[in-house]
Amino acid sequence: MQEWRPSAALSTLRERVRLLVRLRDFFDQRDVLEVSTPVLSAAAATDPALDSLAVEMGGGGQRWLHTSPEFPMKRLLAAGSGDIWQLCTVFRDGERGRWHNPEFSLLEWYRLGLDEYQMAAEVVTLIEMLAEGYRELAPAQYLTYREAFVCHAGLDPLAASDDEVAEAAMRVVATGGPGRWQRSDWLDLLGGAVVYPALGRGHLAVLTDYPADQAALARIKPGNPPLAARFEVFLDGVELANGFHELTDAQEQRRRFEADLACRRQAGKAIVAQDECLLSALEYGLPDCAGVALGLDRLLALLLGCDSLAGVMAFDFTRA
Repeated sequence: MQEWRPSAALSTLRERVRLLVRLRDFFDQRDVLEVSTPVLSAAAATDPALDSLAVEMGGGGQRWLHTSPEFPMKRLLAAGSGDIWQLCTVFRDGERGRWHNPEFSLLEWYRLGLDEYQMAAEVVTLIEMLAEGYRELAPAQYLTYREAFVCHAGLDPLAASDDEVAEAAMRVVATGGPGRWQRSDWLDLLGGAVVYPALGRGHLAVLTDYPADQAALARIKPGNPPLAARFEVFLDGVELANGFHELTDAQEQRRRFEADLACRRQAGKAIVAQDECLLSALEYGLPDCAGVALGLDRLLALLLGCDSLAGVMAFDFTRA
């Protein structure tokens, strides 16, 4: 018989509601506008690491369930919305496990005039506020991507050769990996195996200054080597948030979309429509801002002492 009962305890679901009240108060006090954007989109995520869920429309045509509200929120920013935030359900195909579910709650917000360091500090402030009364956290630790890899993997990710990076990853995971893997793929593998699980044990860890080839939607900071204006936040070895000093250059964004699609084609993944509305908004003018996406279910699970996402969801994927 199919299990019909909730995957989370009712007491946990009540605590979830209390924490959401605190969350709204946090943004209200800072005069950040709550918004709601479409769940169905004419464009899909081009990121090779993400797979969008397609929906066939009754009248013909296809739409995709959003993997993030980022693109329409940036269109609002370009239209003059000012600081905005949103809590919504997002969908990602193929994501199932202890810390993954095909649909989950994502908190995303954007602040004008902030860079990635200031935005990371606000993320820490929010999480520490939510943790009050639920969990004691030691002071947050800030470290660069390079420092984290040197400390936990014994490798300088900015100076090591491509072969040295691949060899270090293969020593840890004992795999040859796909023949077309790039440097960033090996670093992701090494990070996921030994670096990220060691971060944020009993405290928040903020990782900054990523390699330029891992910029995603962040701007590139000049220097030698150039670095991405990107940060991530970890707690107990679990990634909670990913943020950027946002890219505002429409031509560079189009180039990154096309590079993503080339990677998808090479990997044999579906080629999806890129978001032309976002590109038009960037051409019109996205204000200088920083943004972040935070996996709310992960955070709540760690604050409430649950060992998986299912513990804070009314019904996880196995009971949906």
